[in-house]
Amino acid sequence: MKVAIYGRPVRMGFEENIRNLFSFLEKEEKEVYIYKPFKEFLESENILRTEPAGSFNTHKDIIGKADIMISIGGDGTFLEAVTFVQDYGIPMVGINIGRLGFLANIPSDQIESSLTAIFNKDFTVEQRSLVSLELMDHTLGGFSCALNEISVQKKDASMITIHTYLNDIYLNSYWADGLIISTPTGSTAYSMSVGGPILTPDSRSFIISPMSPHNLTIRPLIVPDTNNIRIEVESRDESFLLTLDSRTEIIQRHVQLNLKRADFTVKTLRIKNATFYETLRNKLMWGVDKRN
Repeated sequence: MKVAIYGRPVRMGFEENIRNLFSFLEKEEKEVYIYKPFKEFLESENILRTEPAGSFNTHKDIIGKADIMISIGGDGTFLEAVTFVQDYGIPMVGINIGRLGFLANIPSDQIESSLTAIFNKDFTVEQRSLVSLELMDHTLGGFSCALNEISVQKKDASMITIHTYLNDIYLNSYWADGLIISTPTGSTAYSMSVGGPILTPDSRSFIISPMSPHNLTIRPLIVPDTNNIRIEVESRDESFLLTLDSRTEIIQRHVQLNLKRADFTVKTLRIKNATFYETLRNKLMWGVDKRN
């Protein structure tokens, strides 16, 4: 099995966990390829003690070098790893050395047992939908899809007006600081922080959530992800901010955005008996009630 590993410089205190990961992969005789900047960091910190099979630097380099992608970090790192997997169909799993960890859901102290289960095919595959973006009169550099969300936001102090259409039918003009178009995966991310609902990963929906709307009756809206969403931004400024997960670009205000469900999914692996509902209880501390 060929294992690709993506990561950033790790937080202090997790070095031994990472050493144990590579020792385990070596013992299991896996062919390991590491994201080149991460490999250089591991070598500089004396965390990587054996030479891997190779490295990768772009999404094109990953072709033929990965049967599985392991992300080391938090959810932000996992989202960056998605830009390398793209539509190649490579299943992904995340080792959490970050904070919350909805996507990177393998605890750092359960690396060996979790990967043993994965190598023994004792897992379930979740097909995660993405939202795809096309810009009119503008070329977007890099990967044009997002696993969590796409958002438009004001660049300066003044609020913006976001004219929104579903299948070319007018929905609303949001006077707000911004607007989030979230996937079910992203329902526990940015969308949740502005009051959006939580959806299970297999839901076939988008969540449209305004940021600080200037109208108290405006609330997040769930729509089927068969809808094509068109967005036009009106602003006193010449530009606004566009984000795709953790990637940000400045876009001129005349540019029109067209969003739809991507025509591929990202495969994430979940250890059996580690359900999405258990993750919710643990990460959001729903069980912290003495009556339970």
